[in-house]
Amino acid sequence: MAHAFDHILAELERLYPDAKPALHFRNPFELLVAVILSAQCTDVKVNAVTPALFAAYPDAHALAAAEPLEVEGYIRTCGLYHNKAKNLVATAKTLVDSYGGEVPADHEKLTQLPGVGRKTANVVMSCAFGADAIAVDTHVFRVSNRLGLADANDVLKTEQQLMRSIPREKWSLAHHWIIFHGRRVCAARKPDCANCTLSAWCEYAQGNPKGKK
Repeated sequence: MAHAFDHILAELERLYPDAKPALHFRNPFELLVAVILSAQCTDVKVNAVTPALFAAYPDAHALAAAEPLEVEGYIRTCGLYHNKAKNLVATAKTLVDSYGGEVPADHEKLTQLPGVGRKTANVVMSCAFGADAIAVDTHVFRVSNRLGLADANDVLKTEQQLMRSIPREKWSLAHHWIIFHGRRVCAARKPDCANCTLSAWCEYAQGNPKGKK
């Protein structure tokens, strides 16, 4: 199995040397906001609304002073915008009240912020603060289980298994490799197995039951 893992990781690294976050941000605050907005929404839509949002609310202090209804006007196309607006303002207030307006570089503190779950915290820790982390979104969950890098029915177990099967120094990179592969080749409804260079080691492509999640 380790032999297959090595081949898969090496090929993902070869395929996606340009792998990087798709969300646009300039600092930890902007990344945190963007990732909260990305829940059940595409990165493309998030990137379309954040320039105006960040112009209006450039930092936690500005956002904390806003009314959720005002914020809704900027994020209406992102889906679930009522809850997201409330969470964004509440999170900004917590940042101001507890952390001087700065985003804490601490996973546990991040997960205590409104609208921030484990995946969001992992993305912020990895992309904003350079920590080793694997954030399991829908792409990572689907692709890693299809490939056989994980064999789990939920995101937490998937994350834990990926952390065991992937060298720690490659966690953050592998997260982006897998996302890129999910977007470009291993689509949810119709994966392009015929043209996938990972097919020889892929549980799904080989028809193995563990890859059929």
